[in-house]
Amino acid sequence: MAYKILEKEEIAPSVHRMVIDAPDVAKAAKAGQFIILRINERGERIPLTIADFEKEKGTVTVIFQEMGKTTKQLAKLSSGESLEDFVGPLGTPADIKKLGTVILVGGGVGVAPIYPQANAYTKAGSKVISIIGARNKDLLILEEEMKKASSELYITTDDGSKGHHGFVTDVMKKILDSGEKVARIVIIGPPIMMKVAAGVASAYDVEILVSLNSIMVDGTGMCGGCRVTVDGKTKFTCVDGPEFDARKVDFVQLMNRLAMYRGDETKAVEKYEEECRCGLH
Repeated sequence: MAYKILEKEEIAPSVHRMVIDAPDVAKAAKAGQFIILRINERGERIPLTIADFEKEKGTVTVIFQEMGKTTKQLAKLSSGESLEDFVGPLGTPADIKKLGTVILVGGGVGVAPIYPQANAYTKAGSKVISIIGARNKDLLILEEEMKKASSELYITTDDGSKGHHGFVTDVMKKILDSGEKVARIVIIGPPIMMKVAAGVASAYDVEILVSLNSIMVDGTGMCGGCRVTVDGKTKFTCVDGPEFDARKVDFVQLMNRLAMYRGDETKAVEKYEEECRCGLH
């Protein structure tokens, strides 16, 4: 079965939003889950977090950044074309409930998986304070959507081109120091950002959750490729997560494992771009 691409747009430099016709996935999807797609029958399987879903329309939205060969290949597809596989929803849904005040922190493309959580926590009756950040204003995504889904929205940029000049952790710490009673913080973004933000938040009496992006192959707990260490125990991100207690995650191991295949990934991109220049793609 082919999965048709209904919409495709570049929402920031090298960051793309894609709406897929996938009624079965949309029907079962919940905030915090992900899908695994394959472009064609010889393609690599890659996991992408579900950024949005509409059960009535039967659509699922994913947002991805051009990084490796497959995401670059995916970026070349247009609306009207199809994907070979679009499997999901996978992973344990986020633990959404009424909690009082929740801080959601999204960095870079990590804003995409934060967005459905903002909607879900708001619908559950929580006060949602969202903090989204990027290197500069051009790389910010889903700003308007996050504004609508949140009680309060704060923006940070590394270069000061929009919002607070600095990091998401600066704003998060200011809110925590203000005396606002916060029940939970959810942090999603690059591993180093999650590690630093979790470290800052750990000084406060608050629950801290992170959504991990470990290397993944089958997405069902069979291959063990996505293993992470949480509280000294081996967990599989695809079935035990992707959300974990940030205080218990071994971020150093996570980052080391993510870097294991960087050389191979670089070679694959170089080969693909050379083939594109030669007209082979």
